Amino acid sequence: MNNLAADLEARRAAGLYRIRRIVESPQQPEMQVDGRTMLTFCSNDYLGLANHPEVVKALQRGAERYGVGSGAAHLINGHSRAHHQLEEELAEFTGRPRALLFSTGYMANLGVIGALLGRGDSLFEDRLNHASLIDAGLLSRADLKRYRHADVSSLERQLMGIEVGRRLIATDGVFSMDGDLAPLPDLARLAQQQDAWLMVDDAHGLGVLGEEGQGSLGYYGLDNHQVPILMGTLGKAFGTFGAFVAGSETLIETLIQQARSYIYTTAPPAALAEASRVSLRIARQESWRREHLQSLVQRFRVAAKQLGLPLLDSNTPIQPILAGSAQRALEWSRRLQEQGILASAIRPPTVPEGSARLRITLSARHTEQQFERLLEALSNLGEVPV
Repeated sequence: MNNLAADLEARRAAGLYRIRRIVESPQQPEMQVDGRTMLTFCSNDYLGLANHPEVVKALQRGAERYGVGSGAAHLINGHSRAHHQLEEELAEFTGRPRALLFSTGYMANLGVIGALLGRGDSLFEDRLNHASLIDAGLLSRADLKRYRHADVSSLERQLMGIEVGRRLIATDGVFSMDGDLAPLPDLARLAQQQDAWLMVDDAHGLGVLGEEGQGSLGYYGLDNHQVPILMGTLGKAFGTFGAFVAGSETLIETLIQQARSYIYTTAPPAALAEASRVSLRIARQESWRREHLQSLVQRFRVAAKQLGLPLLDSNTPIQPILAGSAQRALEWSRRLQEQGILASAIRPPTVPEGSARLRITLSARHTEQQFERLLEALSNLGEVPV
């Protein structure tokens, strides 16, 4: 094990060592973290639903009716009425014939790509896709090609000349570390021209973008035919836990029969499905949450530019401040923490070398006073050597 210890020390020296914090309160703007009250700007609880009283009560009622554990996989006896109703409501929400629940977004991506592709097939992915999409491609044994970020021309060149096997284009809808949107209309046109499937992982777009929170597809006005495979998560804007895939009857039946991460996994607790049904309803109906969130995003971008902070191009709640080196990102995070602000330093390999950053995330529950505290703390960062 000595070589493992040496590897860990090397990570520490490079500023890449990761630590866990201990939270003793619900997810909300002010939290108890490592025994201290902190104002947090690093959660994916974009709509502020993770501790919503109606969602909490729905979870409690679900546990009273169904108990805690689901007992088995969906295909044994773990698929409850609550799971089924949530799938029907997610299908209606996304405007697709059917939806299928998975335990996590990671498992959903593994399940979809593994079920649809194999040896002799081709998978095309944006270079900045989430790790779960990359891993799914590697495990599928398909020929994995990664095109330049958001570069449709780069993708088109890769597609040309491949005439055998199935072809799938997979992309994030909103890129989790940069906060920008994929060029989905152009990708959809190219996919149709090249007779390829298009899959969108919209974990960070659903609930946030679109009139009722239908995500990046709603933002662009794309339908089931243009984007036949949609993956979404419930643990971000919807504030609960789990994930789903939405698409055609044929797609969902194929996943039920062939997606290993669905077939061989215990179903999530039914009580969580009941909580998700309530959070989905609130997210759709309470548009003020998206409006307030978008207002904070625009004001943050104006204020950050006035402070001279190097922002990436994002109009979503994900607002990265580019530090460059891992050491600078860690120092920025430490200085904010001294002022009672929690904002995570994101470092390689999560992001490319030389692009370490603070990943500021905003929530509909952030108040004006809390927002101003963040800006004041950022103004006190000062210079940090690379």
